[in-house]
Amino acid sequence: MESIPDLLVSWKDNFIRNGKGAFTTMDTKSWIRMVMIVGTYCLLRPYLIKLGARMQEKQHEKDAADSGVTDADVHPNELRTGKKFAIPGVEEDSDEEVGEAGEANWGKKARVRQRKFIRKALEKEEQRLQDEQDAESDKDIADLLVD
Repeated sequence: MESIPDLLVSWKDNFIRNGKGAFTTMDTKSWIRMVMIVGTYCLLRPYLIKLGARMQEKQHEKDAADSGVTDADVHPNELRTGKKFAIPGVEEDSDEEVGEAGEANWGKKARVRQRKFIRKALEKEEQRLQDEQDAESDKDIADLLVD
């Protein structure tokens, strides 16, 4: 069996030889074909991306409709109050290992733990923003009192 450095050197030499050989042995017909393929891809790529985005958006809308969640369920201002919302499909108080239909709830605790972490991070960020806003208003009041 060859040693690892010899094997890596062999792979490098094969890659260089095959990479150079792929382009040096091409005739005019092959070059024209390559240019047509690359050009067609460059022309169609934006349309393919838009098509994929539309398909993905439709799938997200379908998933949201199936789960019953709409954009209007929770107003953003309600999130700022610190009120906790029920997470669909997850009951935080239950410790059951098996769901209603008999299937296992793998990763349920990890999902709940992650959601709690995100809630705490959002609360800390809101508190920091509130403190900054209070400090800014204190500066404004101090400016008015000094003048």
